[in-house]
Amino acid sequence: MNGPGMNGPGVNRAWEGRDLDGKHKNVTAQRDGTGFLKMSKLKIRPAESCQFDLVSLGEVMLRLDPGEGRVRTTRNLRVWEGGGEYNVARGLRRCFGMRTALVSAFADNEIGRLLEDLMLQGGVDLSYVKWMPYDGIGRTVRNGLNFTERGFGVRGAVGCSDRGHSAASQMQPGEIDWDHLFGEIGVRWLHTGGIFAGLSDSTPAVVEEALSKAKEHGVVTSYDLNYRPSLWESIGGQERAQQVNRRLAKHVDVMIGNEEDFTACLGMKVEGVDDNLEMLPIEGYRRMIEQAVAEYPNFCATATTLRGVKSATVNDWSALCWYDSQFYQSTDRTNLEILDRVGGGDSFASGFIYGLLTGGDPEQAVNYGAAHGALAMTTAGDTSMASLAEVEKLMTGGGARVAR
Repeated sequence: MNGPGMNGPGVNRAWEGRDLDGKHKNVTAQRDGTGFLKMSKLKIRPAESCQFDLVSLGEVMLRLDPGEGRVRTTRNLRVWEGGGEYNVARGLRRCFGMRTALVSAFADNEIGRLLEDLMLQGGVDLSYVKWMPYDGIGRTVRNGLNFTERGFGVRGAVGCSDRGHSAASQMQPGEIDWDHLFGEIGVRWLHTGGIFAGLSDSTPAVVEEALSKAKEHGVVTSYDLNYRPSLWESIGGQERAQQVNRRLAKHVDVMIGNEEDFTACLGMKVEGVDDNLEMLPIEGYRRMIEQAVAEYPNFCATATTLRGVKSATVNDWSALCWYDSQFYQSTDRTNLEILDRVGGGDSFASGFIYGLLTGGDPEQAVNYGAAHGALAMTTAGDTSMASLAEVEKLMTGGGARVAR
């Protein structure tokens, strides 16, 4: 895979990309003496030395979608695969053409194999998935189900997950040979998050092990806080979520969240936010991020999506990132029309990571993320159906006229 700075150690090379006005710009991406691609504090392993650009660690559930109806009254359900960490790997593979893999576990039954069939279409490498023997009825292990309705107008989206005792939630430290994956196979970036960390008592230790091993091998780490009250309410609520996430945050290079995640998971307060998250003051988020990077000096970058919910189908949408002591804000898309909001934040994360992996500047990265997230929410399902050409068209101001 071609990328910036591929001429050997110590060689500087300009990466030519598109600026937001459609013109070309040069962004300098340079290598240090070890051959790593270096963007200020963030050092990324060269693509030619690694088999994978990104590996995600997390659970994938079967999403059951009633379409325009309600879960409680539907007679038909469409199925998709989805998981906060997996969605990032899939978006990077399908939209952005990067090489990605999944580390997870599934019960070896017909539902697990349906999930496998769906994931194979997404192109994410499944070589590091663990298949656990099924006992016939799911007493000891099963695959998670996620019933999700999209909402419309004044009726918000609703999710009802059925994921207890899932195979992924039973993963233990020591089961994955991270030294082999990161050291011998070669990985440039590890992505995981707070959904997987909240599944059980063992999954935080699995995440911590993966993040620590990634550090040993020079793999960049990102973590999406992805606070879900349903995951934590029976095991200590926000207090427990903060205990887990604050411990894991010390191992993270790139921290990602939405307009409420940093507060719920890390205890960072945002001044001026109303209870319904309709007013999202940019200056309040800047101060919150400054507090976060002061408390966690290991953060090389942070990014947050900003979603002002006017209705289930109309949102204001933008994103803000901090990198190397500077803030960068994406294009602000007011009154963005939404078909299915689920997975919009994950698609932001994949676009943002793509921008950083390809040597673009942080402004490019946050705009890749925001544009990809916006497009992902125009189609059904957790995962993106957008193309790179569509993302870059939206970034440069392209409209929605018919293409033919």
